Amino acid sequence: MFSTYKSHHNHLYNKLVELSRNIFFYDEVLLKDNFETRINLIFIHFSILLMIFKEKKIKFPQAIFDNIFLNIEYHIRELGYGDVVVNKKMKILTRIFYDILLKINKSPSNRFETNDEVSKTYFDPDSVNAPILITSLGTYFNFFYNFCFELKIDNMLKGEINFKYLKQNGST
Repeated sequence: MFSTYKSHHNHLYNKLVELSRNIFFYDEVLLKDNFETRINLIFIHFSILLMIFKEKKIKFPQAIFDNIFLNIEYHIRELGYGDVVVNKKMKILTRIFYDILLKINKSPSNRFETNDEVSKTYFDPDSVNAPILITSLGTYFNFFYNFCFELKIDNMLKGEINFKYLKQNGST
């Protein structure tokens, strides 16, 4: 009936939040620095991790999955929203997450390739160079996928994802 908050599952969530705050998104790609953008960045990073688990045929722990969404709910409440609004927002955010999860990979093969339509749908870059910026997002997420795919599963679950994206040479 009542969900229990387990702070020891917060390592991965905290890392996802840290990744969503990467200055690259706001200075280079020129995404709007607001709650919706950060949540969408968290969802894309998390979707990529879930895809890696699926490809490695490892079940993602339900407790950590639930805790990520519980943390998002708590943060919405911290913004001052009441129960009715929080429930509506969580319903919308859950739909967005599953839409991203289903559409993020456009490659029909086992090779990951970011679907630019997801970036166009959930981010509104403030620039006339939007196609270049969408491509930059795709490149970033492709590098993120490749970096995380090489990590040990336990390290991912513990939030030990030390991903650094360097735009200058396109490497991590």
